[in-house]
Amino acid sequence: MSKTDEPEPEEEAADVSLAEEANPVEWEEAANNQKDPDERRTVSKREEKDDARKIVTGEAKYAADYAPEFPDLAGSKIVRSDIPHGRVTDLDTSAAESMDGVYAVLTPDSPEVPDKRYTSAGQSYPEPSPWDMKVLREKVRFVGDPIAAVAAEDAETASKAARKINVSYEEYDAVFDTEAAMQPDAPQIHDGDDVENVQSGADYERNIEAHSEGEIGDVDAAFEEAEQRDDLTVTETEWETPYQSHCVPEPHTVIAHRDEDNRHHLIASTQVPYHTRRQLAHLFDIPIRDIRVSKPRIGAGFGSKQGMQIEPIALALSEAADRPVMVETTRREQFHAVRNRRPARVSVKSVVSDDGDIEALDMAAVTNSGAYGPHGMTVASAVGKKPLPLYTHTPNIRFQFDAVHTNLPIAGAIRGYGAPQGHLAIEGHMDEVAHELDIDPIELRSRNAISEGDLDVASGILKEKEYGRRIRSCGLRECVAEGRAAIGWDDIEQPDADHLHRACGMALTIQSSGVPGDELGAAHIKMNEDGSFILQTGAVDIGPGADTVMAQIAAEVLGVAPEDVLVQPSDTDISPFDHGAYASSTTYVTGQAVKKAAEDAREMLFEFASRMLDEPESAFKIDEDGAVSERTGESVSLEEIGYESMYGDEVRAHVMGDASHCTEESPPPFGAQFVDVTVNEETGEFEIHDMVYAVDCGVALNPDLVEGQIEGAVHMGYELATGDGITFDEDGQPEVLSFRDYDMPTTGDQPPITSRIVETHEPTGPFGAKSVAEIPVNGVSPALSNAIRRAVGARVTEMPVTAEKIKAALDEK
Repeated sequence: MSKTDEPEPEEEAADVSLAEEANPVEWEEAANNQKDPDERRTVSKREEKDDARKIVTGEAKYAADYAPEFPDLAGSKIVRSDIPHGRVTDLDTSAAESMDGVYAVLTPDSPEVPDKRYTSAGQSYPEPSPWDMKVLREKVRFVGDPIAAVAAEDAETASKAARKINVSYEEYDAVFDTEAAMQPDAPQIHDGDDVENVQSGADYERNIEAHSEGEIGDVDAAFEEAEQRDDLTVTETEWETPYQSHCVPEPHTVIAHRDEDNRHHLIASTQVPYHTRRQLAHLFDIPIRDIRVSKPRIGAGFGSKQGMQIEPIALALSEAADRPVMVETTRREQFHAVRNRRPARVSVKSVVSDDGDIEALDMAAVTNSGAYGPHGMTVASAVGKKPLPLYTHTPNIRFQFDAVHTNLPIAGAIRGYGAPQGHLAIEGHMDEVAHELDIDPIELRSRNAISEGDLDVASGILKEKEYGRRIRSCGLRECVAEGRAAIGWDDIEQPDADHLHRACGMALTIQSSGVPGDELGAAHIKMNEDGSFILQTGAVDIGPGADTVMAQIAAEVLGVAPEDVLVQPSDTDISPFDHGAYASSTTYVTGQAVKKAAEDAREMLFEFASRMLDEPESAFKIDEDGAVSERTGESVSLEEIGYESMYGDEVRAHVMGDASHCTEESPPPFGAQFVDVTVNEETGEFEIHDMVYAVDCGVALNPDLVEGQIEGAVHMGYELATGDGITFDEDGQPEVLSFRDYDMPTTGDQPPITSRIVETHEPTGPFGAKSVAEIPVNGVSPALSNAIRRAVGARVTEMPVTAEKIKAALDEK
């Protein structure tokens, strides 16, 4: 709700009334969508992840494993800038080109390299990111910018050739801090005239990629009133988070080649096959029909593969070398040349009454986009619009952000998508408010938090039109109760030593289930003669077990076992369309498409059963015996229907179903993070005894997979809270080049994680489900900071939390 003109109170009331009418509490839910636990055959069951055994035995096939299928496959190497800002004045490739075994050397001037600008962000069309980069770059803006590429008989030869390319630069001044970057005399990283698809609020003279602000109510008036009243308290805090790597086990890998029909085929470790196909077609001026993107098994994504990092280079090299080419990033490139979580600095200011009612929230974020802008505007906006709905009852809310360019590596999408940065600020701030007012932090939150039936308007704070999201399921308070009991919040015993202090901290969390109004999932399912099914979707399983859940959903509708539903990997030539794996959308959006497609196929089953048993279609139901008449009890097996439908004498038709699903709904999952910690007041050292996370993800369609998502996300949140992140020296050179340099907690470092699932029912989701993959990453940083604050009174506001920072805060206190 961007407030450009001050509305009159009656106008605001009318807007709220319209939003209320447009988002009723009641939802017209299919009768078969809500099942009691004892009625569920396959959903809510702890089914084994369908690829688990293949992964642990090494039988799973990833992109690089397809290399033996191409006897003439070339290896490759990308030449990257070793300065943070400047212009390439000369590229001498003669020595590299003269080497035996070198097939092609590409530079920005090579005819196979497009001169167009584009964004690498794998987002919907048109992408809400600026088109500000080229495939190979003459002007370089960070250490790692691609400037040339080599294809050779193998990767080793390509690397040797790459080292023979001599690069000369004209060096420019660089800037690495967002505050410095916005100053009038700072080096300008992009010329705004050279950027297409410019985003709202951009000011490239000040290195601002995007800016936006929105307001609900009148925040300034609330603060003015607070100055006049003794029963209102103003609290201000500021928070900061660092770069964080995705640490995907499988590096970015692409094999590009021409198939037998002379079409471009890319086998890519991507989260967004269809977006990649569309963007490559635009970039290379190739008809979409002539590009195929296949997604094999993916060794995790976490957002790092939501875009085109190396696909354009692979396609260009394949064309220049006139043969298949594989491009595979090194671990060093993964840390500094691909994508990372963007650093953020977030300030929060509030007005709260002595009774604990929040009267105003004023939040501002500055995020570091790095050298280019993929996901810059959308992640920066999420810093506020993701966590603020926790307190949507607040009558006066304001949020503004600046997404700022620096000469550091490119930030991108990563699990949580801005929400972890925002949760640290909001939930850390809430504990400071509770401390100032001497209110129990759980009570403060319970008094103000969102509830079932509420109309969430805070998530639309940046929208130009009035917006409301109806909350039809919310187990937030139950999550708090579960977490509180599991962590022993009320039973903490202090250590015997006087210098050790123990306490629990907590944080509320919230996320979304897809992007409202901007998602599409489709599914096609067909039956084999034996009553088994083949399911095709464009959804991308990047490790969480999406394929397993899709099989469970289809099996629940069709009355078969999940193992009788074979889910095929995403392929733009074969699979129905899907936006891809991001925004916690797969179960909620594509899962609903799968349910509809299975129901479509089930109708065909009933048609054949009706003819075979001479009973009306309305008489049938599906169970383990096949299609069963509820009138007579007679049944016909799915195998019998399969053979009859394909080889019968009267009517022949393949039993299949098709469906698409898109929605304006995006129901939030909710959660509560608890951390139990002991702090040494003499040294600042701390020990975490337990990390409890309780989540409301609607109906957990596979509890094992939900718990796996909780544990993985909490681990990533713990790394953000305690790891050193990705660091750089004063010249912008990366200091983290391998896992050895990166402070990612090992299994031995990770404190215990306790998972709790709180079941609610989301009427808009498949069998009542909401998302779960991202939300658990949001709460660790604020909960840990809050626990330390409660233990020793020292507040750490800049992540990571370290003993040195705790000791410094204690000394300052």
